[in-house]
Amino acid sequence: MEKCEKTNAMRILESKGENYEPIYLSVIPSDGVDAASRMGRDPASVFKTLVTVGSDLGHYVFVIPVGETLDLKKAAKAAGVKSVEMLPQKQLFPLTGYVHGGCSPIGMKKVFPTLLDETAILYERIVTSAGKLGVFLSVAPGAFERTVGATYADLVR
Repeated sequence: MEKCEKTNAMRILESKGENYEPIYLSVIPSDGVDAASRMGRDPASVFKTLVTVGSDLGHYVFVIPVGETLDLKKAAKAAGVKSVEMLPQKQLFPLTGYVHGGCSPIGMKKVFPTLLDETAILYERIVTSAGKLGVFLSVAPGAFERTVGATYADLVR
């Protein structure tokens, strides 16, 4: 993929004075582990964004390593609700402005409670989607705290 114009996530990071490195892949990866491989990165340092709906009908964003599975019980506990379930894929774009496979935790239509898997703190920089298929951001985990108020929690099985 040729370098493209900036995404909302990139503009927000810049407006907050956050340092990031854009990563553009020439082939749209089949999944997050494929993306990590194409970038030459450890899959544990590449994170996917999952949007859920809680028992309180609120929406919660969970950011976890691409090779891991969200533990819904841990996620609900971390969010302070009785339960959470994955948002149906057809509702993702209307709610967030992002498509499946290109969902960034930064730059959604609205800022939702965001929880970052605690393993993120093990890395100086992690990679997440920049908000477009095949476009990613390498950024310090603390940038998520400062831009979307993310907190850390144990979220995976």
